[in-house]
Amino acid sequence: QLQLVESGGGLVQPGGSLRLSCAASGFTLDVYAIAWFRQAPGKEREGVLCISSSGGRTNYADSVKGRFTISRDNAKNTVYLQMNSLKPEDTAVYYCAAGLPYCSAASFKVWGQGTQVTVSS
Repeated sequence: QLQLVESGGGLVQPGGSLRLSCAASGFTLDVYAIAWFRQAPGKEREGVLCISSSGGRTNYADSVKGRFTISRDNAKNTVYLQMNSLKPEDTAVYYCAAGLPYCSAASFKVWGQGTQVTVSS
C-alpha cells in the first residue's frame, strides 16, 4: 500500500520554527515530485513548495518565500519542510503529496493524512 505519513506539526509561537517530515512507505520517493500543501480553516488548499526527483525546487506560495525550505533525503525515503519565522497566518493543516512527472506539471496521486501547525502566542 502506498502511504505518506507527515509528522512534526504542533504549536509554536510567532517567529518560531518547525520542521515537518513526510515519510513514504510502500514505495520509494526518489522518482517522484513531492509537494507540501496546506489548508487553513475556511480556506481552500494551497500549494506551498515542491521538490522534483532531481532536487529542483518550485515555490507555489509567495508568502513563504525566504522562510520555508524543502529538502529530500532519498536514503531515508523522506522529504522535509523547514519552516522558519512562522506567522499566525501559517496556521493550517499541512499535507505532503507525491506526484509525477515533475513539480510544474505534477498529478499528485498519493497524499498523507496531514499534520496540524498552529502559530499562536
